[in-house]
Amino acid sequence: MSKKDTRQVVLDTETTGLSHQDGHRIIEIGCVEIINRRITKNTFHVYINPNRTIDKGAIEVHGISNEFLQDKPRFADIVDDYLAFTDGAELVIHNAPFDVGFLNNELALLNHPYKVEDKSSIFDTLPFARKKHPGARASLDALCKRYGIDNSHRELHGALLDAEILADVYLLMTGGQFSLMDFDEANKTTEQGIIRLPSDRPRINVIPCNADELAAHEQYLNALKKASGLCAWKNE
Repeated sequence: MSKKDTRQVVLDTETTGLSHQDGHRIIEIGCVEIINRRITKNTFHVYINPNRTIDKGAIEVHGISNEFLQDKPRFADIVDDYLAFTDGAELVIHNAPFDVGFLNNELALLNHPYKVEDKSSIFDTLPFARKKHPGARASLDALCKRYGIDNSHRELHGALLDAEILADVYLLMTGGQFSLMDFDEANKTTEQGIIRLPSDRPRINVIPCNADELAAHEQYLNALKKASGLCAWKNE
């Protein structure tokens, strides 16, 4: 990755309960990497033994049992790997105060010198979605429906699965184009008249899309049509 590349990490956690202030802990972290608005195959995923029991209501949400976590590492065992993966990246999180609060609590319990905000900037997709779609539901499931993302395999919450889904939602939700007026303003020059290119210039190297890129493009067009009722780029 070059210095000019933009790196983001879409992050989600699962926990033993609703509030770290009540002693609840993180039991799963899932992260998906995005570089220059492209999802990579680089992920971070770990289950964590919280050293306490999980609330029944939380188990009903994520399906992770106390027995499953008995042989899993503690947060202290994975903290360095987590910080290395997220260091310097913008974190993309749905309802960021929840996850960041839990992560900072885990770091504080270790007397760690850093907070999440010391290593990463944060983009919260929840207030962004509420501002973009005022009055509409802004849950991850509702956003999947709005943007045409298939989440039928999401019977229970899971940190890595939810991070993967949120990565798709984020890219569609923030993927609008600039207006033609903005484009014209950005490309104004001080020269007058038409600049003609030489006829003997090298041919433009055309790089065709691969199958994954074509599929992602088709998904985006379908989401545009679903959201607006019309997509000029699709054959009707």
